[in-house]
Amino acid sequence: MDISQIINELGEDREQYYNAVAPPIMQTSNFTFKKVADLSKAFEDEMGGYIYSRGLNPTVDILRKKLAALDGAEDCLVFNNGAAAIFAGIFANVKSGDHIVSVTAPYTWVQRMFDVILPRFGVTCTYINGTTIANWEKATQHNTTFYYLESPNSWDFAIQPIREVAALAKSKGITTLIDNSYCTPLYQKPLEMGIDITMQTATKYIGGHSDTLGGVLCGTHAMMKKIFDSEYLNIGSGVQPFNAWLLIRGLRTLPARIERITRSTEKVVKFMQQHPKVDTVLFPFAETFPQYELARQQMKAACGLFTFTLKAGKRESIVQFCESLQHIMMAVSWGGHESLVIPKCAGIRPGDFDPANKTHQYIRMYVGLEEAQYLIGDLEQALSRI
Repeated sequence: MDISQIINELGEDREQYYNAVAPPIMQTSNFTFKKVADLSKAFEDEMGGYIYSRGLNPTVDILRKKLAALDGAEDCLVFNNGAAAIFAGIFANVKSGDHIVSVTAPYTWVQRMFDVILPRFGVTCTYINGTTIANWEKATQHNTTFYYLESPNSWDFAIQPIREVAALAKSKGITTLIDNSYCTPLYQKPLEMGIDITMQTATKYIGGHSDTLGGVLCGTHAMMKKIFDSEYLNIGSGVQPFNAWLLIRGLRTLPARIERITRSTEKVVKFMQQHPKVDTVLFPFAETFPQYELARQQMKAACGLFTFTLKAGKRESIVQFCESLQHIMMAVSWGGHESLVIPKCAGIRPGDFDPANKTHQYIRMYVGLEEAQYLIGDLEQALSRI
């Protein structure tokens, strides 16, 4: 199906709501029934119709259909945020005594789940450098039931060989989940490469305006129903109708936004690579990136996120640079209209900062919708102050 049809038409039965161009927000908690038999049927399968908006809702369903189609999936579930989506996707597929293999240094709340929550239920995890298939093979145990991937990762952009990892998992009956937030389905299609469940934080590029949260899981209908019937309904973490409506609105301009962001990022990255005060630039589509060839094989483009370090790699220099920016804001997340930076040292106690540790020096930048030259000017004046 054409992407324009998915974004502008799929799931939108306009004749059912007065031929309005924009779908209504079905801001209701409850749905009525005239027949006891119909209510009984709804109780038997909440995913088969509307009964209570903790489960399905008409506005949310429009979004589900669009996101599933973009990912090439049979079905989709939308959560209040990305952390909730990952939690449900993993928790629904592991049991006591199971073992998980995960990429090293995953998203903060994923690592909290692996280190703090799941061990209480007898589930263990091994972290690996996931860039080679040999490491996945070596870490896999007799009780390994789940692989967790982030490709690319959101700090150093480490990439996993997705097809190889998916094939290994299938040969051993292991379920795979990948965080595809960096690329979105427009720039990477993990399901086509054999992954079971794709996740993305809709808060970022899908929403695109830094005004709502959302998390997405896509996969087979059977997998989505498995998650829906347990974690989704039990935890009550499904997205609300108004938030779903905002995400539908964000989807309308997704291709145009990330196309512009991608063009601007290429210009900003080139400027940073050539600046005498910049030491290293990490960007998957830069020819200097260690996994450049694999990135080109798996990804259509690399969008708006990159990391860099300064030649003056002291904490004071990093702080001075970040606090000297006049237009680029300092904040977490990415994917909105606004350009952002976040220094890794913000999460490290000053006394624990190690200038010899390159990762402590990381400054991550997200390029938003501003003109590239506007951003370059801000970066240039901030760099001149260190």
